[in-house]
Amino acid sequence: MIDILNDLINRLSDLVFFQVTLLGITIELVVLWLAIPMLFFTLYLRFINLRAMGAGIRVLKGKFSSPDQPGNMSPFSALSTALSGTVGLGNIAGVAIALSTGGPGAAFWMFVIGWMAMALKCAEVTLGLKYREVMPGGDVRGGPMYTIKNGLASKGFIKGGLILGGIYAFLALFGAIPLVQVNQSYVQMAAVTGFTEPLIYGIIMAALVGIVVINGVGWLARVTAAVVPTMGLVYLGGVFAILAMNFEQIPAALALIISDAFTGDAVAGGAIGAFVVGMRRAVYSSESGIGSAVIAHTQVRTNEPASEGLVALLEPFIDTVIICSLGAIAMVVAGTYVGDAEGIEITSAAFATVADWFPYMLAVAVFLFGYSTLCAWGFYGQQAWCYLFGHSKPAIWVYKIIYVISLPIGAVLELGQVIKLIDSAFFLMAIPNIIALYIFAPEIKREIFGYLDRQKLASKDQ
Repeated sequence: MIDILNDLINRLSDLVFFQVTLLGITIELVVLWLAIPMLFFTLYLRFINLRAMGAGIRVLKGKFSSPDQPGNMSPFSALSTALSGTVGLGNIAGVAIALSTGGPGAAFWMFVIGWMAMALKCAEVTLGLKYREVMPGGDVRGGPMYTIKNGLASKGFIKGGLILGGIYAFLALFGAIPLVQVNQSYVQMAAVTGFTEPLIYGIIMAALVGIVVINGVGWLARVTAAVVPTMGLVYLGGVFAILAMNFEQIPAALALIISDAFTGDAVAGGAIGAFVVGMRRAVYSSESGIGSAVIAHTQVRTNEPASEGLVALLEPFIDTVIICSLGAIAMVVAGTYVGDAEGIEITSAAFATVADWFPYMLAVAVFLFGYSTLCAWGFYGQQAWCYLFGHSKPAIWVYKIIYVISLPIGAVLELGQVIKLIDSAFFLMAIPNIIALYIFAPEIKREIFGYLDRQKLASKDQ
């Protein structure tokens, strides 16, 4: 029976991560599935990722928010919650992987694809706000499962919407299983600090995450609003220290990154290899098109779906364009991406060039990145669970208990096939979500452009 199950998981993983050849370089088809709509919505929305960042920042400051509007979070709290799910361990180890496998030029393409991811994130969040459900008591239910259900129902496909929404929720439930996140968090913490007590680590993480998950969305908003800026400052503080110590090498590093993106010197297949690796890491880092962050953004207090869509523009900008790019430059100037080190070892070696104790600063960032991700995904999984099993208090408590007690298990287990299953479910979430975005693209465009026009008129009247 186990052999049959393992075979099914292997077949599913092979299907989800099926590779195709792009200009002589192999790449997962799911990466192209996510990268193409990034380019499409960048062009379709007329480079909204460049034109509307200022408008997004104004909304983020709360200029257009009112406590009387439906929702449970401020724009800043919603963005912090979404960032806590996407700014994760991949930002630390993923950039190092991109440099070691694609050369410095991969960082350039991560930067470019990260910009395009902003348009896709704006589109999916705008659509999610339009089709969220606001209950009479003020509770908000949102995410791609509700987008698909209510969006297709508006076009007369009620049963189809329910089924496809259910499929997304089912996949999201598996994607939100915390075994992988807590396991990767422990592994990277152990690599940096040498700490080798996985059960203790899992119990500590479970206690801290449980406080947030059990107390609900209000606690999630407050904790992520505090943790996300802190973990960003800790990690970027280390990055800036590396850059400050190697200040004179920054121009040469930038020149190397740009030239390597267009020449044949990249490690994996020349310039084309750098592009493919950079695209892959940017897609994985931003999670644009997966739909998970939509669940957080739909909790915002607003009557204007596009207003939060513009705030969501900032998410890939912070996550991929800023954090990943600065980390990449730091590792290039430190030179630690060249050699036998892999993953977070490259990042840790770069931090160690500043001082012997600096890797411990990285360890703090690793812990906070893992913690914030687990808090956010606990909420995402709960929304998927409630879509499938109802919003009764017993149903919610069952999910919360399962989620929290699984954290120590994830730290101890050798996951093996479980990782394949969870990763497959995670990226399968992109299939119904992207299809819905293409179907409702005209509505998304009307919402965003209409909102921007109204804001222009309002500013003229002031």
